[in-house]
Amino acid sequence: MSAKQFEAFLARLYVDAGSRARLRSNPLAEAKNAGLSNAESKALENIDWVGLEMASQSFANKRELRRPRSRFSSLTDRLLRVISFLSDRVRRHSGRRGLE
Repeated sequence: MSAKQFEAFLARLYVDAGSRARLRSNPLAEAKNAGLSNAESKALENIDWVGLEMASQSFANKRELRRPRSRFSSLTDRLLRVISFLSDRVRRHSGRRGLE
């Protein structure tokens, strides 16, 4: 397998939880299915699972932030902020009356 193909395999691990689960449950079979060489398969035996999971979660969060938001969700966010602001104002105003 070329370095480019190996990098593509690793990239799939970062973005696909199913690929990570299959590799974790049976590393040699998954490596063979991916067409990895014996040396590449051996390299996967020493994989840092905690680091892989942390990196994959970080990348997922970054992808979520970059995802274009629809107008509707933006409008919904604005409406929720206005409602929250108004409810805070009502609570504060109601509290003042009780003190008078």
